[in-house]
Amino acid sequence: MQAGGPSLFTLMLALLAVHLAGMGAFLTVPVLAPAIGAETGLPASLAGLHTALAYAGALVTAPLTGPLVRRHGGIRVLQVGLVVVGCGLMLATLGAPWALALSAFAAGMGHGPVTPASSHVIAARTPPRRRALVFSLKQAGVPAGAMMVAAVAPAAAVLGGWRAGVLTMALTAFLVAAALQPLRAALDAERDPRAGAAGLRAVAREATGAVGMLRHDALLRRLTVMSCCYGVAQFCFLTFFVAYQVGTLATPLPEAGLRLAVAQAAGVLGRVGWALIADRGGARAVLVACGVLAAAAGLVLAAAGPGWPVLPVVLAGIVMGASAVGWNGVMLAEAARIAPPGQVGAATSALSFAFGVTMLVAPPAFTGLVALTGGYAAGFLLCVVTALGGALAIATAPRR
Repeated sequence: MQAGGPSLFTLMLALLAVHLAGMGAFLTVPVLAPAIGAETGLPASLAGLHTALAYAGALVTAPLTGPLVRRHGGIRVLQVGLVVVGCGLMLATLGAPWALALSAFAAGMGHGPVTPASSHVIAARTPPRRRALVFSLKQAGVPAGAMMVAAVAPAAAVLGGWRAGVLTMALTAFLVAAALQPLRAALDAERDPRAGAAGLRAVAREATGAVGMLRHDALLRRLTVMSCCYGVAQFCFLTFFVAYQVGTLATPLPEAGLRLAVAQAAGVLGRVGWALIADRGGARAVLVACGVLAAAAGLVLAAAGPGWPVLPVVLAGIVMGASAVGWNGVMLAEAARIAPPGQVGAATSALSFAFGVTMLVAPPAFTGLVALTGGYAAGFLLCVVTALGGALAIATAPRR
């Protein structure tokens, strides 16, 4: 554990803000999809293609995080990433289909380094006995960011149109990037400006080597399979919950956004609560429980339809938030625990790469199921199957 520089508390707050702002890359357009569709004529279910394009962008940059961090420092990489996220979001305000697609890809490129770079920054400053809690608190910015997008973007859209919602999230990314600057001198002091100077081929070779860790490490591979499966439930829920409520349950857009915000509040509490349990009793049982609970909530959402009372849908969203969103911090702490010394960023990048490949397929598959069946039930059943598959993968993983 390294000493000096900002306190762990300050660092966690900073990284919490990074994840909070970064979620705009994935959720701003999907949350506003009904309003965007009303103007452009595009179906709201195409939000799944937005998520896939965002992850395609993340796939380009996430595996490069390791060498970029060594050369420029983790804080600088996070700053640049957030600026790219903000610029990508601004493209969406053009409203044309090509601009929405390019916006998703560009914002995804900005988000790609966020998780591995933040894990690199905090890993060496975290006491081992508090690893799951610290990583979960850092990752609580993901559901907190989703909560902010779900609540603020529709409210801004009501006041000034959907473009105002998009620009609000872009401005948030720019402000957080600027706020990180006072931390750079201390936290990026070990950067090596000559690292990666051998050229793009050497950087790509190192990135490929990071992904190759999955082939040689059975436990990291099982953890990655679990993450990909849980990611299907997580991002399909986040991407479609608002559109599902508006289209299937005739819920007004601001109310649907607030319900998603409540679910994300449960995700924040879940990440902290699961981490406290994992630090005492181990990560495996916690991760299995998250998958089982997500599957149960997915069944409720698949069954719900017009005329259903509000309470079961809201409760299912809360359980989905606590489980399908709440698992991430414990998983990242476990990845940091099993990674070779000095390779936390590389291991996280490899895991993020596989996760991104999965997200290229899963949200469009959800969109396809909506188009094929005319409803959202089959898509949520897909979430049920993948959540149970992830629980099985980690339950049967080798122990270390």
